[in-house]
Amino acid sequence: MYKVKVFVTLRESVLDPQGKAVQQSLTNLGYEGVEDVRIGKYMELTINEKNQDVEKTVKEVCEKLLSNPVIEDYRYEIEESVQQ
Repeated sequence: MYKVKVFVTLRESVLDPQGKAVQQSLTNLGYEGVEDVRIGKYMELTINEKNQDVEKTVKEVCEKLLSNPVIEDYRYEIEESVQQ
């Protein structure tokens, strides 16, 4: 069993209106040092696969369902053997 942390964010070239709204709110609260905010998604998966298949499965899941490869980038971290 493996625990996988997946992080999905908009590509740098894509406008992030939600991030801009948060950045503006932070500025209004007095946090002028915060120059940019990007909003993303975080997911945790538990995968029961053989070691060599985990990375392949994660890439397929990210590209087919968890992210939109046209406008989003993703990265992931795989943690070794989760005990249940």
